[in-house]
Amino acid sequence: MTAQLNPDTNYNDAGTLGRKVLSPDVFEQLFTKARSHHHWTDKPIADEDLRALYDIVKYGPTSGNLQPARIVFVRSEEGKQKLYPALEGMGSNLGQVKSAPVTAIIAQDGLFWKQAPKLFPRMDVKAMFENNADFAASIAYRSSSLTGAYLMIAARGLGLDVCPMSGFHNAILNETFFKDTSWKANFICTIGYGDDSRLHPRDPRLSFEEACQFA
Repeated sequence: MTAQLNPDTNYNDAGTLGRKVLSPDVFEQLFTKARSHHHWTDKPIADEDLRALYDIVKYGPTSGNLQPARIVFVRSEEGKQKLYPALEGMGSNLGQVKSAPVTAIIAQDGLFWKQAPKLFPRMDVKAMFENNADFAASIAYRSSSLTGAYLMIAARGLGLDVCPMSGFHNAILNETFFKDTSWKANFICTIGYGDDSRLHPRDPRLSFEEACQFA
């Protein structure tokens, strides 16, 4: 069942603090009617589209504005061939990646804090990460995950379809793409124009009562 927004809301009026409340069709495209696609059309995605996508995503909030996410857009045949071994034995994921025009590797830079003077200039936070590797790793993972989520939502906003995956061999992917760097993979996400005719019925979601509490 598709979620229903508040029928008493006038979506043409400005909301709290003068901010416009987005119309129901926007939320349908981003969430309530959007689907994760496993089959893709052959419509290509241009480099300019991916640049435009990142130029939206980069404004999503991260811890201390430190932006630890790094993204590799795998779209060339050479890049795809390098990616395939990391998907071997992972069910249908290999086939999905082969058919998608682009697969984004959302990675995290373990040395993200080196950019702190540039990205968070009003306070010296570099030392708190430089001297605490576990804390730095937790921030890198959490904030790069957020950026990956922003990427999926922004892609849908641009009329694209996505499918995130964690079913891959991290060690193979990291060795292939990030050897001798401070980057490592978080998750991957196919991007393209999905084949709606091959979608399965939507799976159920937890209700508010099952997933939420007031405190």
